[in-house]
Amino acid sequence: MSEQETPQAEAPKSETKREEFKVTGDVVIAKLKELLHEGNIRRIIIKNEEGKTLIEIPLTLGVAGALLVPVWAAVGAIAALVVHLTIVIEKTQ
Repeated sequence: MSEQETPQAEAPKSETKREEFKVTGDVVIAKLKELLHEGNIRRIIIKNEEGKTLIEIPLTLGVAGALLVPVWAAVGAIAALVVHLTIVIEKTQ
C-alpha cells in the first residue's frame, strides 16, 4: 500500500513593506501621528543621520493612544537631541 499525500492549505502570508521618511526633529511627532492614522503599521524605527537605530517601537493592532504616551515622550527627547532623523515604518499589506 502506498501513502497518499494530501495538499496542505498554507495560511496566507502577509507581506511587509518598508517606507522611509527623512524629517527634522521638530516635526517627528507630527509625522509619526500622521503615519499611525494611516494604519497597518507594525513597527516604527527611528534612525539618526548615520543610519544608527535610536529607537525601535513594535506596534500591535489596537494599541490605544494613551499607551503610546511614554513612547511619544521618548521620541520627543530623541528629537530634541538630533536634528535630522529617518523614520522607517513597516506596514503589513
